[in-house]
Amino acid sequence: MKKEKYVAYVGTYTHENSVGIHIYDVDVANGSMKERKVVPINNPSDLVVSKDRKFLYSIADEGVEAFKVLPDGDLEAVNKQWIGGMRGCYVEVDDENRYLFVGGHHDGRVTMMHLEKDGSIGAIADGIFHIGMARGSDRRTNTPHVDCVKLTPDQKFLCAVDNGLDQVKIYRVDYTYGKLKLVDIIRGPLESAPRMIRFSRDGKYAYILYELTHEIEVYKYSVENEQPQFDKIQTITTQGKKEEDICAASGMEITKSGKYLFVSNAGVNTVVAYEIDPATGMLTQAFRTKVDSDYPKMLAIYPDEKHYLTVNNTSNDIVSYTINYEKGFSLQNGAPVKVDKPNCIYILKLEE
Repeated sequence: MKKEKYVAYVGTYTHENSVGIHIYDVDVANGSMKERKVVPINNPSDLVVSKDRKFLYSIADEGVEAFKVLPDGDLEAVNKQWIGGMRGCYVEVDDENRYLFVGGHHDGRVTMMHLEKDGSIGAIADGIFHIGMARGSDRRTNTPHVDCVKLTPDQKFLCAVDNGLDQVKIYRVDYTYGKLKLVDIIRGPLESAPRMIRFSRDGKYAYILYELTHEIEVYKYSVENEQPQFDKIQTITTQGKKEEDICAASGMEITKSGKYLFVSNAGVNTVVAYEIDPATGMLTQAFRTKVDSDYPKMLAIYPDEKHYLTVNNTSNDIVSYTINYEKGFSLQNGAPVKVDKPNCIYILKLEE
């Protein structure tokens, strides 16, 4: 059997020593990575690969930038485009490569960009600035900060997670005319600071991660009469019994099989794994690991689901862990991979 090949793209902040997107060859069986090269780009703080695995789109100081994914996983620059506002922090692309969606932390803007047939980024299709002010005392969370934009599994709606307004705004996506229309709002607890949203692999459940209340809310998702329906069914903490206010939920991902959801917590520097009940979508804690790094801002699960890694923004490294599901723990696997100011990661299987 031919061995599957994977690469990992790590986006960084480049205001110190890093210069762009780091490309790693990934050894899935051993849960390890080896750096191959760095592609220059200014502050690629988030990136995404198209479903057909042909293009990578990244945040940049200039707006957004497109790359062609070459057969060996290398990147070839295509073009850059301004997004009509301040530098974004999150990118999303629809399954048919029609539009690129950008979330803006600094200006609270959601931007919809045309994509051309050659993968290049076209003109701005639509842009919406969130307005308002939450009634909280925390200055980080009382003005709009869009930290995540994610399409629903049916591709009909865009969820814009506003860390400042304690809301997830739901927009209907008009692919014909390139427009966004607000159709619903999920309101989180006061000063909860929602950080991101993920959907179960079967598309039936949504998981919202709250940074400051260090909780996950579980919602049943459906579409009724062409309207999105989010019905809350569970709230579960990411905080340990002896972890107090220093806990801040930061990253969240679901395994390829859909059996587990992983969360990283900054401050206390932990990773928590939850088992997902396939019948109800609800979560049960499987294990909690204290990681030997500082500020695990994001994480990723290796495709074999036997390992995961944390992207550590303050200790400037990436650390892999081996999972023992039966006994409920994980252990560090090998030495940290040093990289300056890592902020995001995408593991991609290369085409054979």
